[in-house]
Amino acid sequence: MDKNLDIAIRAAIEAGNVIMEIYNSEDFQIRNKEDDSPLTKADLKANAVINSFLKPTKIPIISEENKQLEYEERKDWKDCWIVDPLDGTKEFIKRNGEFTVNIAYIRDNLPVFGVIYVPAKKTVYFSAGSSSWKQILNDTDPAKFNQVESIMISPEKSEGEIRVVGSRSHMNQDTKDFIANLQEKSTDKIKVVSKGSSLKFCLVAEGNADVYPRFAPTMEWDTAAGQAICKAVGLKVIDKETGQEMKYNRENLLNNHFSVSAIE
Repeated sequence: MDKNLDIAIRAAIEAGNVIMEIYNSEDFQIRNKEDDSPLTKADLKANAVINSFLKPTKIPIISEENKQLEYEERKDWKDCWIVDPLDGTKEFIKRNGEFTVNIAYIRDNLPVFGVIYVPAKKTVYFSAGSSSWKQILNDTDPAKFNQVESIMISPEKSEGEIRVVGSRSHMNQDTKDFIANLQEKSTDKIKVVSKGSSLKFCLVAEGNADVYPRFAPTMEWDTAAGQAICKAVGLKVIDKETGQEMKYNRENLLNNHFSVSAIE
């Protein structure tokens, strides 16, 4: 396994352990950021753990919870990490288990590999080369990760229905219109599958959904790891504005709307 991938997996698992300690406690210490999105003690502690793993690599880090550098300082980076220490903070607060740790390695503005860890399910998704994998942990000691067999995942179209991923927290009119338009063009039944956080990418990558359209705001750290996992199984995450694969470490870290699909 690539050394940096191993570091990212271990960082995600250890961050997940810290998140679960807080998840199982009574004190989330919830406050709102300037954009009115929630921030908890778990976000900050998980970020500190991940930084402790990634900083020794000497590769610059873009994290939701780190101070954001101006583009002039970032624009010449060939490589960087993009991190969301707790993706799905709203799901975390709701205690529904649908939150993740996202870590992606970027080279020349595109994801090389990604790690998505689901602490409540002890499940790791990661990409390596031209494959993506899923591993359910027996033990959340990061040092024991390689002792458990991983399962290769791949997208698979269901027969007679199109499964569309919708957000638990962001199902808006544009998404509803997309679903209606899809139904007009297909004789298949449309089924909406709801998930929080970056798990939506995982659903498509492992064949439990067929298309994920996103018509609500996301940031680079929300999507980079999921894009890497989808890319490794042959799926493209397409920027609706450019018509091209989404790129990273852009001047504006706010993503355009996008979609990822296993159907033509």
